[in-house]
Amino acid sequence: ADDNTLHGPVFLQEPNSLIFPLDSEEKKVKLNCEVKGNPRPTIGWKLNGSSIDVGMDFRYSLVEGNLLINNPNKSQDTGTYQCVATNPFGTIVSREAKLQFAYLENFKTRTRSTVSVRQGQGMVLLCGPPPHAGELTYAWIFNEYPTFVHQDNRRFVSQETGNLYIAKVEASDAGNYTCVVTNTVTNSRVLGPPTPLILRNDGVMGEYEPKIEVQFPETVPSAKGTTVKLECFALGNPVPTISWRRADGKQIPRKARRHRSSGLLEIPNFQQEDAGLYECVAENVRGKNVARGQLTFYAQPSWIQRLSDVHAAIEERVAWECRASGRPKPSYRWLKDGEPLLAQGRVQLEQGSLTIPNVSLADAGMYQCVAENRHGVIFASAELSVIAIGPDFSKTLLKKLTLVKVGGEVIIECKPKASPRPTYSWKKGKDILRENERITVLDDGSLRIVNVTKSDAGSYTCVATNHFGTASSTGSLVVKDPTRVMVSPFSMDVTVGESIVLPCQVSHDHSLDIVFTWSFNGHLIDFEKDGDHFERVGGQDSAGDLMIRSIQLKHAGKYVCMVQTSVDKLSAAADLIVRGPPGPPEAVTIDEVTDTTAQLSWRPGADNHSPITMYVVQARTPFSVGWQAVSTVPEIIDGRTFTATVVGLNPWVEYEFRVVAANLIGIGEPSRPSEKRRTEEALPEVTPANVSGGGGSKSELVITWETVPEELQNGGGFGYVVAFRPFGTVSWMQTVVASPDAARYVFRNESLPPFSPYEVKVGVYNNKGEGSFSPVTVVYSAEEEPTRAPTTVLARSLSASDVEVSWAPPWENQHKGRIQGYEVRCWRHDEKEENAKRIRTVGNQTSTRVSNLRGNALYHLAVRAYNTAGTGPPSAAVNVTTKKPPPSQPPGNIMWNSSDSKIILNWDQVKALDNESEVRGYKVLYRWNRQSSTSVIETNKTSVELSLPLDEDYIIEIRPVSDGGDGSSSEQIRIPKISNAYARGSGSSTSSACTLSAISTIMISLTARSSL
Repeated sequence: ADDNTLHGPVFLQEPNSLIFPLDSEEKKVKLNCEVKGNPRPTIGWKLNGSSIDVGMDFRYSLVEGNLLINNPNKSQDTGTYQCVATNPFGTIVSREAKLQFAYLENFKTRTRSTVSVRQGQGMVLLCGPPPHAGELTYAWIFNEYPTFVHQDNRRFVSQETGNLYIAKVEASDAGNYTCVVTNTVTNSRVLGPPTPLILRNDGVMGEYEPKIEVQFPETVPSAKGTTVKLECFALGNPVPTISWRRADGKQIPRKARRHRSSGLLEIPNFQQEDAGLYECVAENVRGKNVARGQLTFYAQPSWIQRLSDVHAAIEERVAWECRASGRPKPSYRWLKDGEPLLAQGRVQLEQGSLTIPNVSLADAGMYQCVAENRHGVIFASAELSVIAIGPDFSKTLLKKLTLVKVGGEVIIECKPKASPRPTYSWKKGKDILRENERITVLDDGSLRIVNVTKSDAGSYTCVATNHFGTASSTGSLVVKDPTRVMVSPFSMDVTVGESIVLPCQVSHDHSLDIVFTWSFNGHLIDFEKDGDHFERVGGQDSAGDLMIRSIQLKHAGKYVCMVQTSVDKLSAAADLIVRGPPGPPEAVTIDEVTDTTAQLSWRPGADNHSPITMYVVQARTPFSVGWQAVSTVPEIIDGRTFTATVVGLNPWVEYEFRVVAANLIGIGEPSRPSEKRRTEEALPEVTPANVSGGGGSKSELVITWETVPEELQNGGGFGYVVAFRPFGTVSWMQTVVASPDAARYVFRNESLPPFSPYEVKVGVYNNKGEGSFSPVTVVYSAEEEPTRAPTTVLARSLSASDVEVSWAPPWENQHKGRIQGYEVRCWRHDEKEENAKRIRTVGNQTSTRVSNLRGNALYHLAVRAYNTAGTGPPSAAVNVTTKKPPPSQPPGNIMWNSSDSKIILNWDQVKALDNESEVRGYKVLYRWNRQSSTSVIETNKTSVELSLPLDEDYIIEIRPVSDGGDGSSSEQIRIPKISNAYARGSGSSTSSACTLSAISTIMISLTARSSL
């Protein structure tokens, strides 16, 4: 029940059993109890079945229903507690919570007698724990703390009695033994008096069979889910071994654990299947003994079926059943409002069931089912509320207006709240309504009218009566004309991509709202989501036509127009057949392959309502770019043929195939690829291309070629056969190059003459044999590098950055080796020769220019002849110093004036710095503003006269000239076209432009540029 509904008490938290340490510093016990109910319940407590008067004992207090006991007393407060919750709807009691007290007193005796044993004898030292409550654990100290007796197969400490067992005493066992007892609840520990152990001197004990001193009971009741511990230990000489088994032959549970000497067997989470007869076997060479005990299974009660609240009308039958599991099987008893309920009068009790055949107001209250066995007790609670009222329509009035169509069926519901159930009668207008074959009153009081006519319209009143009163409610029935479909959708055949309209038009009562919906293959069409293809059209309230645009194959199926008003609904259906390109063929299979063919078969896919006219086969290899159409036999595969032979394949290539179908509408989707299959091997047919060679080192003939692509090798074991012979001879020399990736072969022979012509051809082979050779070509053997250096090397500086060098070739009769050209090496005095700049010439050229050098620097130059074999020896190095750098200052103060077709320029003289070349003159560069080609005038003066047409804009710049090269340019000067006869200007901004009057001056400020 929610918080706003009136209801009886319900426990949210019930008390738990407690073991309270007597020596606790807190000195306070709290038993929890939390209850909800409306009105809020009052809470009390019972101890051993009797109510606790909290006000009469200052040690008790209630805090929000929880019971607090201050300074708890073992003799007064030990027992079973229950929380009792009461409100006007009844009383319930909680589960039973036991309060126990844990303590551990001290040992009474202070000394113990000496124990005297012979070596080899078995021995037991008794612990005899002091008075206590709560679980104990035991250990023994040997001589002094912290040396504890270590348990093994010879020594055992029973956690049931605390006794120490030594199966066979050894000389090292002599000493003092002290029992240590610990209470696991209070965590307190006490030590017993020490027991001296001495060895007798009258000899050693002989061997004897095991004697079981520690054994578990004949019957061990074991609770479900707990950990069962069985102890077994024996004395004997030699020390006995302990083993465990089940007498019924079953295996010891795998979850069981054996500890140290195997004297303790633990079975965690004990279940029914773990119960049975267990045996402990103690054995040595003198014999064996067995201890047995029956593990019996028990379980506290646990609910299988709880109670639920019941709201019953007076005089109704009420039945409850509660069921619980447990072992032994639980018994049941019942409580009403916290007191025992007996089977008497109208109350019938049988096991876990309670029945009241004819409930009365006196039966209302809180009921509890109690299930118990000797191992526990559980409680289940529920509320019985009894309702007794006259008929009441205040919350269930008849529907004010009910609509129905002519010929239809209608039910006018009548559901007043009433207890007990009322009798019903109906009126139409003021007249009593008589039942007939069309008009009936249902068991629940509702009125049913079938085959409705116009005359059934009117007001109807339901009258409900029980012995607490009578009530009525009235509503109206309105009869409408039925809806009819005037134009139904009709089945159609369409082609992919077309658009159609499926009509759906009706006649209906225009006072009623009408709703059109469409379904496709049983699913409503979502016009927002599927608006790309579906649209409602029509524009009238009696038309709900469906437009389908850009029809696809997926749009084939059943379309249903559904029409609904508040009084009826009807539908009309049509089937749409969509013709489209074929679906993908299926199961493409390679039936057989040769070296150049593959036999294929397949199954046809869907024709999509247009017969398949042809098939096309496509293939793919690791070497192809995507899928490619292939040649077949038959060349054209008609729609009734499902096999074909692919021809023109490359041998020894892995192929996969797919098939595409076509019909009059279009080409369909391709099939899934077939499996991959490799064609058979064949002799290689393609020879290497671009066979050539030459170069290499002395005594070498280098032959090169382009490798044959893998897809053209026609088989495994592919390689090359290289054949060559001196030009003009008959016999061929041959060698095999086994690598299919090889593209070069070098033949070495010291007697090979340099730069001699050889005829060369390269053939191919594979596992099937040898193919043909490439066409014969001529390749020259490697030549010797030149043996003599060029002579008469001269160098002169051209500028600060350029040097010209010239030389004479070696005398022809003084050297060996063909000369292809010359290599000039140039390095600065402060650099190493290996870092030299290198410039090569080709052919007979005997001079060249070396550029991009540093100004005013000393350079060394040497020349060598070269050919394909390498470079020859260097000439003697010559030295040259580059000229000083050109002036860095650009021309300044540039003035110009124009007259007729002339422009006169004037500028200041440029003076070179000490480390720069002297100025020898100037270059004036000019061009039309719209042209890219530049004209140059050189002068040794600081002025120049240019004869230029005046109808164009000009761009002019001036730079100094020196032995070191051209210096820095002035900034570009833009001279605008001039329409008058005379103009003057100064400066050099290319952005200035103006129109001049008859005598005008242009002043342009000049900003010097450091470079052009």
